[in-house]
Amino acid sequence: MLGGLRRVPAHGVLLGNMAARVGGLACVFTATLLLARNGGPAAVGVYALLHVLPGLVGTVASAGLPVAAPYFLAGADREDPRLRSTLVAIMAAGGIGGALLWIAVSPFLADLVFSDLSHGLVALAGITVLSRLVVITAKACSQGSEDLAGSNAIIFVEQLPFLPAYAALYAAGVDSLTAVVVGLLVSDVVTASIAWTRLCRRGFFRGTTRPSLPLARRVAAFGTRGQVGGVMSLLNLRLDFVLLSAVAGPATLGVYAVASKFAELVRILGMALQYVFYPRFASDAVHAGEQARALMRKAALLTTAAVVPLWVAAGLVIPLFYGSSFDDAVTPTRIILLGLALDSVAGVVTAYLYGVGRPGLNSVAMGAGLCVTVALDLLLIPRYEAVGAAVASAVAYLATAVLLLWFFASVERSRHQRRFEEGVVAPARAAGPVRG
Repeated sequence: MLGGLRRVPAHGVLLGNMAARVGGLACVFTATLLLARNGGPAAVGVYALLHVLPGLVGTVASAGLPVAAPYFLAGADREDPRLRSTLVAIMAAGGIGGALLWIAVSPFLADLVFSDLSHGLVALAGITVLSRLVVITAKACSQGSEDLAGSNAIIFVEQLPFLPAYAALYAAGVDSLTAVVVGLLVSDVVTASIAWTRLCRRGFFRGTTRPSLPLARRVAAFGTRGQVGGVMSLLNLRLDFVLLSAVAGPATLGVYAVASKFAELVRILGMALQYVFYPRFASDAVHAGEQARALMRKAALLTTAAVVPLWVAAGLVIPLFYGSSFDDAVTPTRIILLGLALDSVAGVVTAYLYGVGRPGLNSVAMGAGLCVTVALDLLLIPRYEAVGAAVASAVAYLATAVLLLWFFASVERSRHQRRFEEGVVAPARAAGPVRG
């Protein structure tokens, strides 16, 4: 099965993933523009938070299932008839548990984070914990089972249904914030239906037997080590959203959300490299190091070249499309762009660490970046608000990338030394438990 994955030209798959991400960002851009016109910065802020927090809760509640699924589907366990049903069982348990947890703490969330939403509306948003996890898991299963075209489609489609859903609700007289919550839920349901239908038609569940608790423990063990990094990466990306909302209010958050989304255009290459090469490295760990090293050199040049035009364009595009009320987003955008200069290199290293079975090291790097984020956010946001959040993010991104490079060099030295001592080429994948 994996032979098919390796036969697909990497550049074609990579370009397809990047195109899907660009399409998804175009949908998000259109959505934020529509929300800015109809509901102002506050609506943009709520949309930004609900784009992140439910998925984060679902990932944690499922013990990092989206992180672990590609590793097991692309690796030595791919032919295990219990694997697919086990992944679905973990998804169901984590999604339902996470949704109930969100609903239970919704009064607290309404008071602290979602100050513009009613308690009932925040509780309703808890259902998106389950719906988001169903979508994310489908995407991860497609990624790990050779259907990168399908996962690319999900990346694009998951952003698209929100637009007509929100527009229809708003046209029917539903207030903007309620339309955001319901629109996101409708969008997830539509995307999940499309994604899982495709998986079923491709025979994803063919020959599947009932779930296995021991296998679930192994998936959860890998996912937990990997999800720490994933959660910390999300917190690095979005902790400033939460703090800005609490300290400066949804309007300032809406301005910063536009800045962050614009700057993160430069992350498209890094995300695509991580997404495409994770299952490839997992299927051929022997050559993962040399492939990763070659990729990093090219990725660094491309990302650096992309930062300059985006830095210039920020001063023109943001005021033009969002209006004068978003002028303050330009400076944070440019600061974040500088911090993302090594993002694609970090994406390659993350794919490498996951693929060779060392997800814990990625988590350590993300944890270090999170420490930088927390310290600088608390120091800078109360005084400098959006600009302070941008500085904190930029420094954290650079610190994380440098530490990931150090881990890459360390792991490669260790693997080469082990092969030298054994006097043989190490197998592509050990069947036993992974380290890190």
